[in-house]
Amino acid sequence: MTYIVNEICIKCKTMDCVEVCPVDCFYEGDNMLVIHPDECIDCGVCVPECPVDAIKPDTEPDLEKWLELNAKYASIWPNITIKRDPPADSDDYIGVEGKFEKYFSAEPGEGD
Repeated sequence: MTYIVNEICIKCKTMDCVEVCPVDCFYEGDNMLVIHPDECIDCGVCVPECPVDAIKPDTEPDLEKWLELNAKYASIWPNITIKRDPPADSDDYIGVEGKFEKYFSAEPGEGD
């Protein structure tokens, strides 16, 4: 098992999770984070830190797409270990449906 970040993170990107990760397995895109599934040690400490509930175990149903997306972008986006402020408009996107199709960006974020 590993943990993955799903669609809920898009445009919210709160980054509370990155500081608690003991193995620094978060990677930053322009408008979301991902977890490198081969680096995650399945400790789960990041799960309660996410205020929007965007981190799930890959054993939950219908998350295959997100496992693939996390693996793909963790290999090309920069690593992030330091929490920064979320986007100024992040609260506007909490609970919005269909964020992947509307807002996902494959562009990398800043990283550390």
